[in-house]
Amino acid sequence: WRMSTISLLISAGRSACEAYAVAMTNADDRLRYRLLTGPDDRSFCERISAALDEGYVLYGSPSITDTSDGVIAAQAVVLPDT
Repeated sequence: WRMSTISLLISAGRSACEAYAVAMTNADDRLRYRLLTGPDDRSFCERISAALDEGYVLYGSPSITDTSDGVIAAQAVVLPDT
């Protein structure tokens, strides 16, 4: 159901980040650990911000590498133990 929810939200004008955040609001569906990667741009920062809004916390330092396709960033996030 998650992919159909994301598709509907995107077709209704939501960004992919917003749609993913809405689809992942159920704590039972969330992974305890995620490694977010992508080009070092606003979209990447928005994905990190969305994960923080979902209750994740930063885990470790970010990593950045320079490739022929541009700068790629990575940041791990975890759900805190409750």
